[in-house]
Amino acid sequence: MTTSDTRSTPSTSSRTPLQLAAAVVGGVFLLVGVLGFVPGITTHYGAMAFAGHGSGALLLGVFMVSVLHNVVHLLFGVVGLALSRSWSGARSYLVAGGAVYLVLWVYGLVTDDMSQSNFVPLNTADDWLHLVLGLGMIGLGIVLGRSHDRRTTTAG
Repeated sequence: MTTSDTRSTPSTSSRTPLQLAAAVVGGVFLLVGVLGFVPGITTHYGAMAFAGHGSGALLLGVFMVSVLHNVVHLLFGVVGLALSRSWSGARSYLVAGGAVYLVLWVYGLVTDDMSQSNFVPLNTADDWLHLVLGLGMIGLGIVLGRSHDRRTTTAG
C-alpha cells in the first residue's frame, strides 16, 4: 500500500470537498453569465451596452450588467470548472478569485458609479455582492483546504 496525497493527485472518480466547492462556484458563475444574456431575467435588456457605466441592463432587476460583465462571468466560471479538477487548482481558484472580488469591492466603493472608470459596470448592489463573494470564496478555500483527507490506494 502506498499513500497518495489528494492535494497533488486527486482521484478522477471522487473529488475533495474543496474541489466540489470550486466546481459549484464555477458553475454558478457560468450560470450567472448565461442568465445575464436572457431577456426577462435581465431587465432593461435592450439598454445593455458592451461595457461602461451607461449600460442600463440589470440582472434580476438589481445587479448592473453589460456584455463585458457577462463574458467575464462566463470566463470566470470556465476557469473555476477547469481548476476544480485538481486540489491545488481548486484552492488557488477560490483564494485568488476571492481576492479578486475583494479588490473589485474596494474598486466599486472608490469609483463613482457614473464615471468613465466604471467600465465593468458596477452599482452598489454589485459592490456588496463582491464583498460577500470575496469573503465566501476565500473562506471556502481556507477552511476546506485545511480539512483535506489523505487517501490510501493500493499500488497496481
